[in-house]
Amino acid sequence: MVDAVLILGPTASGKTALGVRLAQTLNTEVISIDSALIYRGMDIGTAKPTVEEMGGVPHHLIDIRDPFDTYNAADFVKDCYAKIEDIKARGKLPLIVGGTMLYAKAIKEGLNEMPSTDLVVRAEIEARAAEIGWPAMHEELAKVDPVTAARLNPNDSQRISRALEVFRQTGQPLSTYQAQKISQCPYQFLTLGLMPANRALLHERIEKRFQLMLDADFLDEVRTLMKSPDFVREAPAMRAVGYRQAIDYLLGECDKDRFFLSGVAATRQLAKRQLTWMRSMPDLISIDPFVEDAYAVALEAIRKA
Repeated sequence: MVDAVLILGPTASGKTALGVRLAQTLNTEVISIDSALIYRGMDIGTAKPTVEEMGGVPHHLIDIRDPFDTYNAADFVKDCYAKIEDIKARGKLPLIVGGTMLYAKAIKEGLNEMPSTDLVVRAEIEARAAEIGWPAMHEELAKVDPVTAARLNPNDSQRISRALEVFRQTGQPLSTYQAQKISQCPYQFLTLGLMPANRALLHERIEKRFQLMLDADFLDEVRTLMKSPDFVREAPAMRAVGYRQAIDYLLGECDKDRFFLSGVAATRQLAKRQLTWMRSMPDLISIDPFVEDAYAVALEAIRKA
């Protein structure tokens, strides 16, 4: 008997709708595993489910932090484990739904001791990257942490930045920390992965959803965030896909067409990374979310677990 079910998938693959439908059938509750949904005031650009979309199913770990508060994988593991215990105590099966693969890895495999984010160091790295470009920053990373550099794309700005940040803070490579597990997972998970066979359809859904966000005044949402006295451009929340591109546009660093194209491209790249993460999970049960029997396949897998 599993302790909880993980439903993972790339952005725009229908995770939320599938999770709600399953939760309604199984009379269970949902724990969000999404590093952006935790932030209050970030609703449109994160495709945060509305009350109607939640369908009466209790959802946890949504709107638990202000946008410029710090929150990391260690925080999520602690919060998620607490919610698992609460839901199990009510005699229900926790359904953990989302797309933040780092968090999924952390709750399943344990956690390593990582230094917290240093916005000053991050700003210095961003400024340096603006001068020489991320491929050159990738070369710098290769000199101090070849293990991490070898697995990163030269244009993966977020992960290159984090790896350099860790090294500059501690003098130790990120790969060293990742190799040192300090906790073990106390739960047994069933992991379902939404793996679209039709990649073109996923890309089409991503572009359509980004346009719907713009139609729903996504830019006004970002303007409001930027007016906050706590606004920090390098804050993790502001580096979320879509928000970073919107900030560039609102600061006059690109035109509207470039903003749209870069936002869609960044979202597609995110989806590609999410799929790569899932393919590396040996216990993952793959389900194509765009076929008619996706719900039935997922439900049967849960009932057999």
